[in-house]
Amino acid sequence: MTRIVSGFAGSLTLQVPKSGTRPTSDRVREAVFSGLDARDAVRGAHVLDLFAGSGALGLEAASRGASRVLLVEKSAAAAAICRRNAQAVVRAAPKDARPEVDVRATAVLPYLAAAGSSAARFDLVFVDPPYDLPDADLLAVLTALVPLLTEDALVCVERSTRDGAPTLPGPLTLDRTRTYGETAVHYLSPA
Repeated sequence: MTRIVSGFAGSLTLQVPKSGTRPTSDRVREAVFSGLDARDAVRGAHVLDLFAGSGALGLEAASRGASRVLLVEKSAAAAAICRRNAQAVVRAAPKDARPEVDVRATAVLPYLAAAGSSAARFDLVFVDPPYDLPDADLLAVLTALVPLLTEDALVCVERSTRDGAPTLPGPLTLDRTRTYGETAVHYLSPA
């Protein structure tokens, strides 16, 4: 069972796609958001959740005060679940503090390429690809992401601990890595 850990939608159960996704555990999300809250990185943020799956990471941010959240998921079935989860989270929000949540049913690289020419900028980005995504493909995603980041943005990349730190494009630096069992979360920021 996947649920929102904290915020106005705390304890809300989220639907999860039957296959093809690996939801971030509640324990890992709680640890990640504890650190993000300590850095005041969530409240009012514009959030991008790439490889969204159920949308749990982006919707956790919405529940904790992010003002805008965009979930990007290429699977049509998973994107439909993201939409239902997003509607449930927005319904749980106080009327005067409803986050704006949008879902794009598209692959990550085409979305980033199209968004690169827009004015969209993000303060907080979650990159949680399948663990079998090759490092070169992750590098392509991070490279395409750079133009969409604000100056003080924070990028959280979730990978298997067996993969080590991701290869980074020059404009990004690794701030720190935290491990939670088999999961490693790498925190990146613009150089």
